[in-house]
Amino acid sequence: MTRVPELVDVVWRKSSYSDGGADNCVEVADGLATTVPVRDSKNPAGPVLLIPTGAWSAFIRTVKSGRIGPTSN
Repeated sequence: MTRVPELVDVVWRKSSYSDGGADNCVEVADGLATTVPVRDSKNPAGPVLLIPTGAWSAFIRTVKSGRIGPTSN
């Protein structure tokens, strides 16, 4: 059985890849060893995605490379 981390004490921060617009507000929490929690800042009590750290790192590398993002097709 997978243990879900307790998220009451995490510090959420707006993703540097969010443009800050009203409809584009992704927040992430750092500091967990095996997962990166991701949520919609407009709904802080709503669902949280728990992304494995390796997958999150690969995603960030891909975004930074320009292979995906607002200007990619």
